[in-house]
Amino acid sequence: MAKDIKIAAIGGGTGLPVLLRGLKHYTGDITAIVTVADDGGSSGKLTASTGMLPPGDFRNNIAALSESEELFQLLLQYRFGDKEGLGGHAFGNLLITAMSAIYGSFEDGILNTSRVLAVRGRVLPSTLEAVTLCAEVAANEPAVAGTGVRHVRGESNLSQTHGRIRRLSLDPIQARAFPGAIEAILRADLIVAGPGSFFTSTMPNLIVEGIRAALLAAKAPKVFVANILNQEGETDGFALVDYLQCLDRHGLGMFTHVVVNNRRLTSGNWPSLEWIQAPAKEGHIDAQCVEADLIDDQVPWRHDSRKLARTVMAMVDA
Repeated sequence: MAKDIKIAAIGGGTGLPVLLRGLKHYTGDITAIVTVADDGGSSGKLTASTGMLPPGDFRNNIAALSESEELFQLLLQYRFGDKEGLGGHAFGNLLITAMSAIYGSFEDGILNTSRVLAVRGRVLPSTLEAVTLCAEVAANEPAVAGTGVRHVRGESNLSQTHGRIRRLSLDPIQARAFPGAIEAILRADLIVAGPGSFFTSTMPNLIVEGIRAALLAAKAPKVFVANILNQEGETDGFALVDYLQCLDRHGLGMFTHVVVNNRRLTSGNWPSLEWIQAPAKEGHIDAQCVEADLIDDQVPWRHDSRKLARTVMAMVDA
């Protein structure tokens, strides 16, 4: 294990934990920088009732970095049923909520939850401000006379919208980046964004102004990991170039490498899935495109954590 390699991994949801499970076998100096824009499910309910930041994405990434992941994965992801009086809540979300109350702040709650669970590395928010994800969506049918653009508020609404997402922003637009996240990016030997839901997990971190500025200033290789498949309702019909052009429109064209899966399953029901194409269908890509077989053979719409970690770690000396 190369314990001196410092990695900043940016994302959220269920995608980033896949990468973290692989990376923790290479280094103990990992900082996961996680979105706070989640407003659905158990997280949304806890945010509404307590005023704290949504804990769900933090729970997933803490579990992935735990030394005893198998046991704690079961514990943290356990969801109570309606008969238990806590219907829909994940135990891990309640644990983080309790820790935040005990230690007086969300960031200290996350820190001490990580200590209890023997986490290898750190899990930090991209911002400590309560933000709402906002989007301009090119509607299939014009909803605003003369524009054809709809304005959607809320991560849970955005993930169910129909149309092509053109631009993302945060409300408040001047949300300040968490200082620890900025520091982790600037000191990193490798910076990785993704995998995960592009518009609702990865991008909400990158458009925090202080995060974007830190990425521009950082000297380390900056790797964008494309998903295995396009996500229905968010990135239908996207080729690799579409993701990169979207990053560029948001002032995020600083990535030096793009990692994309090059294996497509051709038997059974798999050919009908929307595999992200590699290489890009058209257009010029400034970043170095790295293609590899990244599929998890058991769950082929997801990355294999060890394959992905091995591929991105090769960028450290690239």
